[in-house]
Amino acid sequence: MRPYKNSNNSRRPAAVLHLLCVAAFFSIIVFAIQSSFFAGNRNSDLNKEEIHTLSEFQFSVQQCVANRGLGLTAHIVDHCKLTLKFPEGTNSTWYNAQFKIYEPLEYHYDVCDAILLWEQYRNMTTVLTREYLDARPDGWLDYAAKRIAQLGDDKCYNRTLCEEHLNLILPAKPPFRPRQFQTCAVVGNSGDLLKTEFGKEIDSHDAVIRDNEAPVNEKYAKHVGLKRDFRLVVRGAARNMVTILNGSTDEVLIIKSVTHRDFNAMIKSIPNPVYLFQGIVLRRGAKGTGMKSIELALSMCDIVDIYGFTVDPGYTEWTRYFSTPRKGHNPLQGRAYYQLLECLGVIRIHSPMRSQRKQDWSDVPSRQLISRAHAAALRLKRGSGLGQFGSCKVWGNVDPNSSGPISGSSDMSDVRKNSNYNKWEVMPFESLRKEARDHYSQMEGVSLYKMDGNKLDDLVCVRHSSRSEA
Repeated sequence: MRPYKNSNNSRRPAAVLHLLCVAAFFSIIVFAIQSSFFAGNRNSDLNKEEIHTLSEFQFSVQQCVANRGLGLTAHIVDHCKLTLKFPEGTNSTWYNAQFKIYEPLEYHYDVCDAILLWEQYRNMTTVLTREYLDARPDGWLDYAAKRIAQLGDDKCYNRTLCEEHLNLILPAKPPFRPRQFQTCAVVGNSGDLLKTEFGKEIDSHDAVIRDNEAPVNEKYAKHVGLKRDFRLVVRGAARNMVTILNGSTDEVLIIKSVTHRDFNAMIKSIPNPVYLFQGIVLRRGAKGTGMKSIELALSMCDIVDIYGFTVDPGYTEWTRYFSTPRKGHNPLQGRAYYQLLECLGVIRIHSPMRSQRKQDWSDVPSRQLISRAHAAALRLKRGSGLGQFGSCKVWGNVDPNSSGPISGSSDMSDVRKNSNYNKWEVMPFESLRKEARDHYSQMEGVSLYKMDGNKLDDLVCVRHSSRSEA
């Protein structure tokens, strides 16, 4: 006969174990809920802090537009969205044939995106270089082909051929650095310049950037100055450039979009440094070579002053200070966007209606507030922890023992071989102003390049040697 077993006693340990597992499971759930709750509260508090900072910045921008906009007003939608409005009765004479409408009297902007984009330009390289093409995955095969008008193909299947086209204007590494100059004047071509005498003021800047065929001579000296350091040029200006330069061998030419036969023929006959603008700007709030010049200036200069941009009320046609009027850019759209940029601390506007009043820019947001707003917008967009290289999609490195060739080709004339490239491409690091050297150290020897358009998260980043001569 089998001994009797108490079934209840035998099941008790299993039941207790089951209850313990259930209790532990619910404890984990409760802990997870509490953690999520407190994390949510922390994130909520963080967002509140960022939104408070951006709202403070928006209010400062609104006051700046009211004080400096010559009739423009800013209307806050939320901590990022802002609308600029022209006063009632503004004469909207510019007709958009594509959409069959006249220019609107209000424009909508995302200030968070705008400050992220333009503050990024302060740290960027805007000249096409060999290191960028080497680092970008499709740099030589695809991207380089887009910059060569005479290639006759949509890709560089023959890299040697593409290099021959680009060698004339392709430095190994950036010839210009962020913070290289303290003040820069970007001089447009508007006929409004003839209403002012900004010449001496323009020439007092560390560097002056001009556009296309703009003449620089004694005839216009009191209006536009005589200093000439950089010139952004498009294809149509290539044939006349030798005459326009008029013996100015130091002036650096920056080709706006693509290189082609006309440019290459011109380049071989002059000693001036010539480079190719790296970025392609899409969907910008204002168009034209002037906007490119501002991007170029911001990548090299602490303070960017603009002259000769038609930004005063009453604009009815596009005029140039050296030629007859002609149809041009949308006046209201451009005026609104340039005013926004001034109140974001990107540029400082000089115009006939501003020439007679004290220009102290105390009503423009301070650099401290701009930096705080930029950091807040960055955290809201990407979260924390990504640092200054959070937008780097592609990384490359430069061999510290290889400095790369000076721009040019083997068949250069003696004039070209003895050009002024060395002034920029073999510039000793120690000769840069302290702010530029400090910035180089802060960026850990990394050059930032945009890949395409207005996207923020699409940078190619190239790390250089930490040696001082890098």
